[in-house]
Amino acid sequence: QVQLVESGGGLVQAGGSLRLSCAASGRTFSSYAMGWFRQAPGKEREFVAATRSGVTYAADSVKGRFTISRDNAKNTVYLQMNSLKPEDTAVYYCAADVPPKGSPYYLAPTYDYWGQGTQVTVSS
Repeated sequence: QVQLVESGGGLVQAGGSLRLSCAASGRTFSSYAMGWFRQAPGKEREFVAATRSGVTYAADSVKGRFTISRDNAKNTVYLQMNSLKPEDTAVYYCAADVPPKGSPYYLAPTYDYWGQGTQVTVSS
């Protein structure tokens, strides 16, 4: 079992920044493929960003604004969000693919473990 705990959400004005953190349990974190997803009210959960095998990926809607990174010494993955827009408002979830299966990184079913989510609200 892998436990994931997100933090860093909150209320921010459009154009502002937030950094989300996701702390993971386990002794082999460096091997985990990690992803961030989000879900807005009335919408399906959507891919935001992922990192695996040293490569990072981002959805077109956040490319150039959001950056995923990880600190394996701290068992933590981050999502730096800049130039936030009202349409970024959602609950953000951290997810882990353990062990990495090579399935599409942008699909939610690829991931085995999920955090509880953290709310991000961007006001206009």
